[in-house]
This record gives sequence, C-alpha cells and structure tokens, in this order.
Amino acid sequence: MNNYDVVIVGAGISGIGAAYNIQKSCPTKSFTIFEGRENIGGTWDLFKYPGIRSDSDMHTMGFRFKPWTDPKTIADGPSILEYLNEAADENNLREKIQFKTKVKTAQWDSNSACWRLGIEKDESGVIQDVSCSILYLCGGYYNYDQGYLPEFDGYEDFEGTLVHPQKWPEDLDYENKKVIVIGSGATAVTIVPSMADKVSKITMLQRSPTYYFAAPDEDVIGNFIKRFTTDRLGYFLVRWKNILMQRFMLARLRKYPQKTKEMLINLVRKQLSDDYDVDKHFTPRYMPWDQRLCFVPNGDMFKAINSGKAEVVTDTIDRFTERGILLDSGNEIEADIIVTATGLNMQLLNGIDISIDNEKLDISERIQYKTMMFSNVPNLIATFGYTTASWTLGADLTSEYACKLINLMDSKGMDYFYPDAGEDVVGQGDFLDLNSGYIQRVAHKLPKQGSRDPWINTQNYLKDLFQVRFKSIEDSDLKFKKAS
Repeated sequence: MNNYDVVIVGAGISGIGAAYNIQKSCPTKSFTIFEGRENIGGTWDLFKYPGIRSDSDMHTMGFRFKPWTDPKTIADGPSILEYLNEAADENNLREKIQFKTKVKTAQWDSNSACWRLGIEKDESGVIQDVSCSILYLCGGYYNYDQGYLPEFDGYEDFEGTLVHPQKWPEDLDYENKKVIVIGSGATAVTIVPSMADKVSKITMLQRSPTYYFAAPDEDVIGNFIKRFTTDRLGYFLVRWKNILMQRFMLARLRKYPQKTKEMLINLVRKQLSDDYDVDKHFTPRYMPWDQRLCFVPNGDMFKAINSGKAEVVTDTIDRFTERGILLDSGNEIEADIIVTATGLNMQLLNGIDISIDNEKLDISERIQYKTMMFSNVPNLIATFGYTTASWTLGADLTSEYACKLINLMDSKGMDYFYPDAGEDVVGQGDFLDLNSGYIQRVAHKLPKQGSRDPWINTQNYLKDLFQVRFKSIEDSDLKFKKAS
C-alpha cells in the first residue's frame, strides 16, 4: 500500500496552488495529487460552453507566485487553462499528479494517526488502498458529474436539443437557430452574448433578475502600471490595487445597500434604450451581495439586447412543449435549443465517504474553523475560497496556513491536529450565509457557522491575511496529539 505524508485531491486552481506551497514550504513531505479527470484545470477544463470566462479579475484570481501577464484582466477559459498548465509545468508539479484517480472513501484512525483512502483508477470499479497522514481537499464545491436540473414538466415532450452548460456538446450547431437560455446568473449572462451573433434569436428566460455590473475586460490603470514595471512587480502592484478596491467597494456596498442597488440599476439603464423595462427585467428582489454580482465585460450582454438578437423574458415556466416552453403567463417561447443554465449541485468534501474512528462523518453537525477545517475532524484541510472576492485569494491563504500548520505539528513532535469547539462555541446557520439557489438547496447539509472567532467565516481577506502571515497560528482551540 502506497503511503504519503499529504494527499491533495483535485488538480484545479486550488490543488495546483496547494501543491506549490507544500513543495516550497514543507520540502521534506511526500505528496501526490489525485485528479479524477484526465487533465489539469478543474472547472476550466470541465466547462466548454461559448464564452466561458472568469468572473473575477485575473490579478486576484491568479496565483501569488505566478504573474498574470495578459492585457485582459477578465480572461476566457482557454487562457486560464493555459495559465494553470504553465504553473504546473514551471514548478514540476505534473509529475505529482495521478490522473483519472478518484478518492471514494477516507477512513481516519486515531490510533495510527493515519487516513486510509479507497481510490479508483480509470473507472475500473476496483478499489485500491492508499494511506496518508494529511488529507487536503481541493476539489471545489460542486458535483462535476451532474449539474442541477429543476423538475419541470414535459422535458420528454421537447423535440429540440436540451443542453446543460456543464455537459456542453463541443459539436453543437446553433447557427440560425432559436435558443432559450434558462437562468440569469453568470453562466447565462456569458452564453447569451457569446451565441447572439450566430443564432436567429436567443432568449434569456429568468424567474427573477440578477444584479449586473458592466466594465471593460482590460484594466487600463493596471496595464499602465505594468508598462513601467517588471512582470512580477507590476502583477504585485495591480493585485493589491484590486484587492484594496474590492474591499473598499464591498464595505461601501454593505454600509449603503440601497444606494448601491440604485447605482447598479441606473448603470444598467444607461446601457439600454430608454423604453426598456429595467424595473421588470433588471431589478432584483434581494439586496446586493445576498448573492454574487454578475460581471458583464464590455457590456456585451446589453449590446446583444440592443441589437435585437437577444431578449430577456421574466416569467415562470409552466411546462416544456414540443416546440419550446409554455410560461405561466400563457405565452409560449419557441426554440430549437434549450440551455438549462440552472446552476450547480453543491458538494462539499469532494463527495468522499468519510469516517472518523469508524463513525461516518456528517459534516452538517460540525462547525467550520477558519473556513478550512471542521470541529473535531483530524488532519483534514478543505479549501473553500471567498464568495465576496476571488476564490484564489482564499485558496492561497488556506495553503499558506496548511504549510504552517504541518510544520508546527512537526516542531511539537505530534502526529495529528484538530480544531476543538469548546462549550462557548455555538453552531448557528450555515457557514456561507448567502441566499443563492445552489446554496439554499443544500443549506441543511453544510457545516455550521460558529459564534466567535476563529469559528466565524469572516470573508475578509485583509484580516485573514494578517492572521495567517503575521501572527502565530496557535490558539486555544487548535489541539495537537500523538498517535496512541
């Protein structure tokens, strides 16, 4: 049975960052990366729909150790995938990756201070045993095998092509076709303008509106800075400019939510014709940052609407028909292709069946610790990036903390660590506190938010950075033990 000090699950943006930091800061530790797919990249290798792109700027979504040099700060999927492959190859990480290898089970034994993993290679159905000291989960937060599909009536009646963005057919022909995109989130607002030039008509069908923010896909100030600096210095300066600007904007948004709402809606009004019904189609029922904002690079969604090739319909679905979708209003929208941009199936712990000392782990009964560990779960770290900033900022801090934690455990001569929530820590609500549909569908399955630091998900990069980089990571809630 193969044994490693650290097993990283997932070779996407979080896994590559984790591997880089383990290799750099814990050089004596053996590690491997188990990747269930055939390629590096995670999300950016999985999704193939038209226009796939980042919804965060690449100076904060990129790695701290690898400058993003492209002039476009909002990057397309292929460019991001190329960047991730370069990061892996430049740091000799590809040789550490075992592709088409899924971790199915993980059993912790306190007596030996060891994880015993059941892995499956090449979908063979054969389970092999691997052991490790530390299990580091970097497989993201959603199920890669299946996206979310609501229970609409009449799916089987529709005679056209039904597509979910998570399983986009690369040979899909949509030229001169009538297309309906169900949804109003980041995926829908990317697909609609990307398809608009080729289709005969494309309709974004939404149950309720989303907040949008239109801006150029290039950072003019950032590119000016980079013209007069080295790649590394320019990247550092622009990264921090964006971090501080995002933090300032978030603080303003939370302090003045109504003013922010009015500002965002007025910005949309300026993008569209005077007679457009913005109140109906672009005025959400919730306040900004109850869900994430959707970025619209160069206002492409609004340009598609103004051209007449794209439209927004706000209504609810009665059923699918042979020709398209019948709405509760009685109207029917005809389509050759229906795209169900209806979201993700959220999945924590990478779908692994985990047990602790022969007791199955129910993560909903645990309290999250520093958004990366869980009460009384030993030697397990799980990456979950920010929801109010770029995912990678959180992933980077998690890997930096993980290395400090591993080295601290070694310096103490101990074999395992775990966070211990005392009696004064009360679990209350899920740890994300967002009302996005994909979160609310599984809120009852999520770990709980704690009642005090460090059991609170702060969503504050500056605070977290100071805690991880400049303070001791030791606290009274973090316990260390030796194997029995």
